[in-house]
Amino acid sequence: MIEQTALERRLRDAAARPDAASAFRAARAVFLAGHRLEMKELAVALGVNRATLFRWVGGRDELLAEVIWSVAEPTLRRAAAAAPGRGAYRIATILGDFAQATNTSDAFRQFLLREPERALRLLTTRAGSVQHRIVAIVEDLLAEEISADALDPLLPVPELALLLVRITETFIYTDVISGAEPDAASVVRASLVLLGERPEQ
Repeated sequence: MIEQTALERRLRDAAARPDAASAFRAARAVFLAGHRLEMKELAVALGVNRATLFRWVGGRDELLAEVIWSVAEPTLRRAAAAAPGRGAYRIATILGDFAQATNTSDAFRQFLLREPERALRLLTTRAGSVQHRIVAIVEDLLAEEISADALDPLLPVPELALLLVRITETFIYTDVISGAEPDAASVVRASLVLLGERPEQ
């Protein structure tokens, strides 16, 4: 089960917290336009002071993480819905397609290149709230394949899911980490190896 963040719970209760929802929608629009999210500018656009905005959303990092999750979750679920086959090949395809969609997202690449340290902190560490929710979805996907007798992993599902997400992150953020080009095909190959299958040549 995916654990909700405090901001996510407030956003889901739009009737009780319409202002938090309004701030989120405005921040999401800024992010998708490829612009830097500035809390002062967002507060002005909403007609409130910064203290009120921070009370609604908890802070810039928390708001950014929620915006990124609002894009990442449907992207990953679309990849899962479209992936053919079963077992290791389905899991690897899902992660590869997710990486490809992320790597070709102008808004995401702009954010990663503009604020690399913040992006890596929010997306790949416990300081953010994105990674553990992606891991939870991958755990569910692995469980589906195991239940269908299409996968018999050698590692516990939570550990395997985290490793698969780490592999995916490596080839999404590789330009920031090592200067190499992001490579979704490598996500597929490495995931297959971890899942005990030989990559196709």
